[in-house]
Amino acid sequence: MSDGPLPTFRFPASTHIVQVQPPQHGPVTLGSPALEVFTDLAQTRAATVQPQTSLGQAELKMIYQGVRLLFVVSDMPSVDGILTAADIAGDRPMRLVHQRQVKYQELTAADVMTPLSAIDAITFASLQRATVAQVVATLVQRGRPHLLVVDSETADGSPRIRGLVSQTQVERQLGHPLPVTAMAQTFSELEQVLAGH
Repeated sequence: MSDGPLPTFRFPASTHIVQVQPPQHGPVTLGSPALEVFTDLAQTRAATVQPQTSLGQAELKMIYQGVRLLFVVSDMPSVDGILTAADIAGDRPMRLVHQRQVKYQELTAADVMTPLSAIDAITFASLQRATVAQVVATLVQRGRPHLLVVDSETADGSPRIRGLVSQTQVERQLGHPLPVTAMAQTFSELEQVLAGH
């Protein structure tokens, strides 16, 4: 084995730079493993924003990073809540503008985020055993666009957010919208509702 320099070469004119490619999830069915619709933060870096960030800056960050959800973090790695594109575009910011007599530009991520204590979560262990149908049933039952997935692998045993399941991603992979207004109680009811789409 030589300690000499590595061989080099000059680039041809048609050289390209590698572009970041999001994981390509193929089409799924209700019977597919739930892990196929899971965004694993051990493999994909979480998009974060500080609580004092303006809504305009947070929206630009979402656009720049190609995401629709930001984790609101005041003291890394502790999470205060989540901020979604729907939170920014919804009616809550306008209600706060009128209630507080402030300008929209003065509102921050902390003003309209959903606090962590109000977010539904499931365990990573249950997700590993689940099907897409079970995840869909949970999203529909809870009426939420996201489910956070937690595990307890921190040194002190406290919960750690491992990732999330997004209604938008599930719909994209299934090829049709979820029946968010339906309250399907059984998987057969859920399959009937989804079959109608």
